[in-house]
Amino acid sequence: MKDSDFQKITLMLTLSRIFLKFFSIFLLVFTIFSCSGGDTIRPESSAAYTAGMSTENISGGTGDSSKSEEINALLLEKAINAAVEDEYILGPEDLIEIDIFQVGELKRTVRVSSSGFIKLPLAGKIKVSGLSVPELEAELTERYQKYLQEPLVSVFVKSYRSQKITVLGAVRKPQVYTVAGQKFLLDLLSMAEGLAEDAGDICYIQRGNETIVVNIRELLINGNARLNLPVFAGDVIKIPRGGVVFVNGSVKTPGTFAMKGTVKLTQAIAMAKGFRYEAKRDQVRIYRDAGTDAMDIIDVDYDAILEEKTPDIILKNKDIVIVPKNGVKNFFAGFVSALRGAVRIGSVGVSGGL
Repeated sequence: MKDSDFQKITLMLTLSRIFLKFFSIFLLVFTIFSCSGGDTIRPESSAAYTAGMSTENISGGTGDSSKSEEINALLLEKAINAAVEDEYILGPEDLIEIDIFQVGELKRTVRVSSSGFIKLPLAGKIKVSGLSVPELEAELTERYQKYLQEPLVSVFVKSYRSQKITVLGAVRKPQVYTVAGQKFLLDLLSMAEGLAEDAGDICYIQRGNETIVVNIRELLINGNARLNLPVFAGDVIKIPRGGVVFVNGSVKTPGTFAMKGTVKLTQAIAMAKGFRYEAKRDQVRIYRDAGTDAMDIIDVDYDAILEEKTPDIILKNKDIVIVPKNGVKNFFAGFVSALRGAVRIGSVGVSGGL
């Protein structure tokens, strides 16, 4: 056989390997989209379920629907695992499987040493600690190119090492957690025994020089599973405490109240158990920090809000709500209170309130 013929055959084999790899990826993505009805990959129920349709109307029977959901969940899990491996940073004690397409002799399952190295035939000793899975694949491809024509290298993490992840802020049990295997944001919040009562709506994941912002309310209350991000060794999860609003004046229980999510004026008044009799409901004032020496003052007609003539006011952190007293109502309230304190003994009046 001529060298040119051998080179042609080698080239054809290499092209066929590349085609097979990309075709398998395309097939996986196509299958996921087919099982999810053409919609974006979602673990939640489809719009047909939320519209009240039964499973018989969708797939012809409950059994077919259940099977379809199981397949969809399995494919989704595989897709998530693939995405996680792309982000995962290898380190000591990880167990990884290395496979080279159609070269079974070089397939190995190795554990990363405490110093962060692995040793492979032909490739030699390699420092893998600090590399992602794609980066290790690229490094091995470069090394094996000395011996193989266009090697296709695959790396799979079979066992993750123990990792330390810190959870701080408004959780019930803030501390450093040691976890094994791949964990997600909800896993760590569960280990921290959930959010504290004064937790805010935002969560920060500090990863090296990168800060990822997650809307906790959207994740926990609205069930947006895409916000349940994977977390890795060294990550710091911070849950800031929510804001506070002050309610004073002619309300039944004035005080400082924690803001859980979006708080409007009507909600703040409800937290203070409502107005007193002498409250001047049409002259409620909101004092807001403007970042200067003077504060912004917002005048609000509470009854106009109830009648939907004006929109409810969304309060901000450290807003002060003052409910003034109506002078006439205040006088009569005091007068009635005085009368209730008066006691008559025979013909002598003893007033306990005057």
